[in-house]
Amino acid sequence: MAAGPVMKHELVVVGALETNCYLVYCEETRDCAVIDPGADPEKIVSAIAGLELRPVAVLNTHGHVDHIGANADIVGKYGVPLALHAADAGLLRVSDFIELSLLLGAKDSPPPARLLAEGDEVAVGRKSLRVIHIPGHTPGSVGFVHGGVLFSGDTLFCGGVGRTDLPGGSWKDLERSIRDRILSLPEETLVLPGHGPHTTVGQERASNPFLT
Repeated sequence: MAAGPVMKHELVVVGALETNCYLVYCEETRDCAVIDPGADPEKIVSAIAGLELRPVAVLNTHGHVDHIGANADIVGKYGVPLALHAADAGLLRVSDFIELSLLLGAKDSPPPARLLAEGDEVAVGRKSLRVIHIPGHTPGSVGFVHGGVLFSGDTLFCGGVGRTDLPGGSWKDLERSIRDRILSLPEETLVLPGHGPHTTVGQERASNPFLT
């Protein structure tokens, strides 16, 4: 039996804070979701064109300006819906973070066409991403899971965790989200965070200093 279509991903590092924007795509249909277009829209557009992809959605792991700063450009160019968790929908005005938004060239985001919730599936070609709600860094932080890969946003990093000292942050919620929702995934799960290098669930379970 022939193998079914698989989901692949391409990393595009954007902006002064080096946010990891991911192009997640169905290899067969070339449909793609753009996760966290935080800045540098021209760089993201170039990567999309280079891979001959067809964007079908913009997805935000959370509403901080370094992850949503190019939402308007990507949504506008491709005419695709924006989706994020309802609890972060109020964070989409970059003017609330004026110095950082100027640094990143960020624009106010359009409103979400879809509000994500725990267990939702986001179709991308013939595959889909499953939404897990992992609050703590922000109330509406989510991760996207598919085929042994987790896009973790700023909840879990290689050797680190998301900060909780910004408005809406909660260490108690963050720790619960990581322990109950992320570390419960198979240890070989590849974790692709919002900044920095990738890791695995097993590596973080064994050696993350914030979780010991």
